[in-house]
Amino acid sequence: MDTLLGILIPLVGTSAGAACVFLMKKNLSGIVQKALLGFASGVMVAASVWSLLIPSMDMASDMGKFAWVPAAVGLMLGIVFLLFMDKTVPHLHLDADEPEGNAAKKSLSKTMMMVMAVVLHNIPEGMAVGVVFAGIQAGESNITIAGAYTLALGIAIQNFPEGAIISMPLKSVGLSKGRAFLYGVLSGVVEPLAAIITVLLTGLITPVLPYLLAFAAGAMLYVVVEELIPESAEGAHSNIGTLAFALGFVIMMILDVALG
Repeated sequence: MDTLLGILIPLVGTSAGAACVFLMKKNLSGIVQKALLGFASGVMVAASVWSLLIPSMDMASDMGKFAWVPAAVGLMLGIVFLLFMDKTVPHLHLDADEPEGNAAKKSLSKTMMMVMAVVLHNIPEGMAVGVVFAGIQAGESNITIAGAYTLALGIAIQNFPEGAIISMPLKSVGLSKGRAFLYGVLSGVVEPLAAIITVLLTGLITPVLPYLLAFAAGAMLYVVVEELIPESAEGAHSNIGTLAFALGFVIMMILDVALG
């Protein structure tokens, strides 16, 4: 039951953010979007370090001075995986005119490509939650239930602005509030699905758990550096995104250290 509740927490964050479409009449302002993107970036970077990379190295402590190997290898594999997905899956970022991904699939609607952009973000986040709960089920002492819930909560905090940022623009381009909300929620469904699959494979992934933790961290960091930070720094008032990044990082760091 703890595992099921934990893997559903990020979806709650996405759904709550998407529900903003019912509460707000206008689209999010540019400054608010910068702040939300910056905050989400800070949360993801802190979660990658304290909830994923540090536990990965702790698990490999028996390797002595080479305990960094699983973390380094896994992180690079995660980045390469997201780079591959970014180049092959058709998607469209906010305020972008041209879609990215496989050119043969650019016939997809703009709405669906915007949703796919968020889905790409959510795959590594779902994997990250699944990996930590799989570690708990495997009896890994370096991962606590409090730490796992902290990671899930941190991702849920990050998902709130993400849900709003996907649903509000969809409403502004003509979709009904109900459909915009539905697309926002559906963009986050991939997270619990990825987490459940990872947990179900616990017996198989236990031997390579340090690598998988770092893999999830690398994928999350790719999203932050490639998309979230550049979008939060575009145009005027880029310092808003920077300050929000620091706030998100500090909050997630405090949660992880205090509760994990």
